[in-house]
Amino acid sequence: MAISFKPPSFLLYIFLIILFPLFVNSYMTDADALLRIKQSLKNPQPLDSWKFGTIPCDDVIRWVGLICNNGLVTNLHLQSMSLSGNLDMNALSQMAGLRILSLENNSFSGPIPEFNKLGSLKGLYLSLNQFSGKIPSDYFNSMTSLKKIWLDGNRFMGKIPDSIADLPNLVELHLDHNQFSGTIPAIRQRSLNSVNFSYNNLTGEVPPGLAKFDANSFEGNPGLCGARFGRTCDKSKQKDPSKPSEKSSKKSLNVGYALMVVSLLIFVIMVVGIFFLMRKKKDNSEKIGIMEKDNIEGSVGLTICNISKPEAIPGQNSFGTGQTTLISRNKGTGVDLMLLNNTKGVFRLSDIMKAAAEVLGNGMLGSSYKAKMSNGMIVVVKRLKELNVVDKNGFEAEMMRLARLNHSNILTPIACHYRKQEKLLIYDYISTGSLLYVLHGDRGKRHAELKWNARLNIIKGISHGLGYIHTQLVNLDLPHGNLKSSNILLNHNYHPLLVDFGLHHMINGNHVANALAAYKAPESVKKHQVSPKCDIYCLGIVILEILTGKYPSQYVKKGQGGTDLVQWVKSAMQEQREVELLDPTITGSGDKYICEMKKLLHIGSRCTESDPEARLDINEVINIIDDIQGCDENMIQTHSSFDIGYDDATSTITGVTDSSYVSMVPESRTNNDESAQR
Repeated sequence: MAISFKPPSFLLYIFLIILFPLFVNSYMTDADALLRIKQSLKNPQPLDSWKFGTIPCDDVIRWVGLICNNGLVTNLHLQSMSLSGNLDMNALSQMAGLRILSLENNSFSGPIPEFNKLGSLKGLYLSLNQFSGKIPSDYFNSMTSLKKIWLDGNRFMGKIPDSIADLPNLVELHLDHNQFSGTIPAIRQRSLNSVNFSYNNLTGEVPPGLAKFDANSFEGNPGLCGARFGRTCDKSKQKDPSKPSEKSSKKSLNVGYALMVVSLLIFVIMVVGIFFLMRKKKDNSEKIGIMEKDNIEGSVGLTICNISKPEAIPGQNSFGTGQTTLISRNKGTGVDLMLLNNTKGVFRLSDIMKAAAEVLGNGMLGSSYKAKMSNGMIVVVKRLKELNVVDKNGFEAEMMRLARLNHSNILTPIACHYRKQEKLLIYDYISTGSLLYVLHGDRGKRHAELKWNARLNIIKGISHGLGYIHTQLVNLDLPHGNLKSSNILLNHNYHPLLVDFGLHHMINGNHVANALAAYKAPESVKKHQVSPKCDIYCLGIVILEILTGKYPSQYVKKGQGGTDLVQWVKSAMQEQREVELLDPTITGSGDKYICEMKKLLHIGSRCTESDPEARLDINEVINIIDDIQGCDENMIQTHSSFDIGYDDATSTITGVTDSSYVSMVPESRTNNDESAQR
């Protein structure tokens, strides 16, 4: 009797169980992966734009935090979103084009996730989280593409992984403010240009390959020795690290054969079933890698020829008398502008370079130019030199985020360009100029038109614009950061537009205190603390500036010039002589408006309280200002908490340069002295 052999049916079930998830994962799109990642987070509200049925890399409404290339997500920037939870690493590993991952300044905790599954990753940014525990010595073995590792500000402990020393392309390594112990591995990559091991528990001698970095990169490690630390290393006490004991394990021969057979079958089925899909993904991934390699440091060098400073206060007949040309130094590179808004038309970096430009002014963040292109389009180009905290991908992601903001009282950039030494921001040109110029520089028709109703509407618009910025950039310590009259533009109807917001977290830490107006708030000056209430302080200064017509000393370095509005208003209000503070130009508008002016003085005073908690909330400011018309004198309350701590300076500035799109124009006069001091 013939016996026919049939394969056991349970083997079929085993193959289906093994192959089905692999087959599904192979076809997982970036959208599927990102939605699974979102589900794995505990508080994903900042990722509300990640919605089923929409396209992550859509050109019009792109999911927040993404940078794409050829429809694939290449950069995932989720910094400062208060995120936490256990990331779905299986989903993350399915994103074939991912090259940059940034989770900085969130609330992730526990051991470091299996980011080493992302073998093509070039940048890993985990700073300012709560990750803890030891990192395996071989963790980075498979991550040979890594160029930038930022793990600072966590709770990692144990020895620094030896596999870091084997990364061939490492450029930046920041492990400071952790609890790493033991000796530093023999890191010797010549490509390294930035390292920081400070404030750990490291011991022993610094490897020779790191000798080119200064002592600040190693401070806060009492156990480190060598000439730079003033402590001689006692090599007799250094012990050779013990070799790991060899572990022997025997596996069943039958199990080994079974695994080999299953692996072979899986390989064959995968190759036959999804060959074309995988090849397409590989081609796209390789293309992205080539483009990034070509552009990793590339940029178009910019130079300004024949710059001449304006000979008169700009804005009376034109915005400047200094004619110049922006030209390209490296004509061979393919780097161009990144257009953020094409509603004004399409233009390229070459169009900007060929345009005749007028110097508008110089500030602490950089210089500004008015450029008229051959097609008649006029833009303002801001050259910013201190935005060095983020790399190219991070910078472009932040600019895309700012460009998506939409409010009638803010002005967003329409294009940008990244260069290692400086960045370009392109804005629409607003011909009327800045509030600073109309208040203090122009004593002609435009200043005469600043009657009470115009000033009240300007204050309303400023408060509404700041309220919108605080709502949309709620995750930032300083949503605006640089609110002052030179960064408030006025259109032909005296409608205010706020600029220069949302840049705080991208500015070099050594420069930020001198560059941004928010750092003039008392808590920043005395305690080096910043918060959204610093923006409220700046709003109060602007309100007092509009009401009094005086130039604030808070805008000037060390208060050298201008009027200390906070102390001046404090003294007058204590003596109930508020009317004497008001600009004579507006007191002639009629006695019926005096009540509104006095109430706004009190609002400005409350916004500039020395205690941040005593200041008004932005929503309170908006509600009070919106309802201010026809106020009752009896409703005005006097506030006596004015302990600001500034010296009284009642001198008035003698000359003001227009600073539309420019940071702190009066500071430009002292730039040379400050540079010499530095």
